[in-house]
Amino acid sequence: MDIRISPSVLSGHVEIPASKSCAHRAIICAALAEGVSRLTGVSMSEDIRATIDAMTALGASFRENGTSVEVTGIREIPERAEIDCCESGSTLRFVIPIAAALGTASVFHGRGRLPQRPIDIYKRELSAHGISFNRQDMPYEISGTLTGGRFEIEGSVSSQFITGLLFALPLLEEDSEIVLTSHLESRPYVDITIDTLRNFGITVEDMGESFRIPGRQHYAPCDMHIEGDYSQAAFFCVANAIGSQVEMGNLLPGSVQGDKAILELASDRKGFRADCSDIPDLVPILAVLAAYSSGPSVIYNAARLKIKESDRLEAVSAMLNALGGNVRVTSDGLEIIPAGQLHGGEIDSCGDHRIVMAAAIAALGCSGDVIIRRAEAVRKSYPDFFKDYTSLGGIANVINME
Repeated sequence: MDIRISPSVLSGHVEIPASKSCAHRAIICAALAEGVSRLTGVSMSEDIRATIDAMTALGASFRENGTSVEVTGIREIPERAEIDCCESGSTLRFVIPIAAALGTASVFHGRGRLPQRPIDIYKRELSAHGISFNRQDMPYEISGTLTGGRFEIEGSVSSQFITGLLFALPLLEEDSEIVLTSHLESRPYVDITIDTLRNFGITVEDMGESFRIPGRQHYAPCDMHIEGDYSQAAFFCVANAIGSQVEMGNLLPGSVQGDKAILELASDRKGFRADCSDIPDLVPILAVLAAYSSGPSVIYNAARLKIKESDRLEAVSAMLNALGGNVRVTSDGLEIIPAGQLHGGEIDSCGDHRIVMAAAIAALGCSGDVIIRRAEAVRKSYPDFFKDYTSLGGIANVINME
C-alpha cells in the first residue's frame, strides 16, 4: 500500500495505543500463570498477535473482546509446538527459552528480516543447559528441557535475550543467574520485564551486572491495564515540536518505559546529541526532529539498528535525504545537519513500521507532498496510525493498494 501525504498541521486529542513492550510481557506472564488473568487496553498489532498465537501453541487460551483479553494459563504442556513468529523479534526471542523450559519440542517460523536477526546467544547458552538446536537456520527447531545455572549473556546485542531468560528461569527446578559480560543496552526494557514479573508474583534480584532468579516459582494470575506506548507517542511529540498541537492520553506519568525520554528530547529544537543505547526505537523520529532543528545533531550508540526490520540507520538516512535532508550514517548512529525546509518526495519504507510513521511526521512540514511506499508496515505495531493521523487533520490518501 502506498500513501500520499500532504503538508498539514495536526491538532486535537489522541489516545495513544497500548505499549507493545508491556503487552508482550503481560500476555506471556498471563499465559504462564496458574489461573485466569484479564488484560485491558490491549492494542492488537501483528506483533502482539504473533505472541498470542505463540503462547496458544504452548497451551494457553485467549478470549478477546475488543481491547480486553481474558487469558487462561497453560494447563497441559504440549509435547510439540509449531510457532509462527511472523516478523516479531520479541516473540521469537521471548518464547524460545520458555518453550525450552517447558520441555516442548518446538519449531519457530518467521518471515521478512526475522530469519536474519541473530539468536547466537541462545544457541550457545541454551545448548549448554540441556537444549539441542536441531536446525541452525530458521525455521529453528529445538528439543530437550532447559536446566538452570549460570548464563553468561552479552548485554550489547539485545535486551530481548535477558527478558526471554527472565520469563523462563523461574519455571526451573534449579536457581539460576544471568551474568552480563558487557554493558546492558536497552536496560529500561529489562526494567519493564522485571516490573511485569513482579505483578505476576515472580521474584528477580537485580544485582546491576547480574540477575539472580530463584527456581520453583509459580506465576500468579493478575488483572492488568496495559499502559500507553511512549515510543508511539513520540511521533506526536515531534509533530508538536514542529508546529502541531496534539494532546495525548493513555500515558502513565510514572512509567518505567525508557522511551518516555522523548518528552525531554522533543523540547530541544537547537540540535542535540542523543545516546540511544537505551532508546533505540526513538531513532527514526529523533532524526526527523533533528532535521527540523536549527543546529546539527548527533545520534549515537545505535549500531544495533542495522538488524531491525530494516537496516534502520540506512533507511532513516535514505528517507530524510530523499526529502531534501542532510543525514550521514556513522558507525553507530547518524549525523544530521539541518538543510532548510524539506521539499517532499518519494520514500521507500523498507517495510519498516517506524520509518513509515517517521516519514508521515516529516511530511507535515514539507513544501510538497510525500509518497510513502509500503505504508502497510504500520500494521506491525500501530495499525490505526493513519486513522489517528487523519482524525487530527493530517492529509493522507492511499494511491496504491498493492
